[in-house]
Amino acid sequence: MGFEQATIKIEREQEFEELRGIIARVLGSDSVERFLKRLNRDNLRVRDWEAVLAKGILEKVDEESAKSGKTVQSLYEAFTVSDQAQMREFYLSKIEEVRPELRAKFHKLYQYY
Repeated sequence: MGFEQATIKIEREQEFEELRGIIARVLGSDSVERFLKRLNRDNLRVRDWEAVLAKGILEKVDEESAKSGKTVQSLYEAFTVSDQAQMREFYLSKIEEVRPELRAKFHKLYQYY
């Protein structure tokens, strides 16, 4: 029998889906390179979720979230601890799905240290 991840109920579903959509758009094929360039310019590592939030990188890349007036960090901070953990896990899984050629181009961002 293989590993099966437990299902944890999302408390703030609407906000969770809103933030999930932002991350999916930013890490989608059209804007992921802009996101990685922005991280590079700000000297941030791709896996440093808290720094990405603090610098407002997602809002700077995603025009839709910039127009909403809400910051990604404020959405995230309104979550319960379990919702935050699931969102962080979603972000980390999406950055691992970035195309290999982009990962190679921005290898410094993906290095652990």
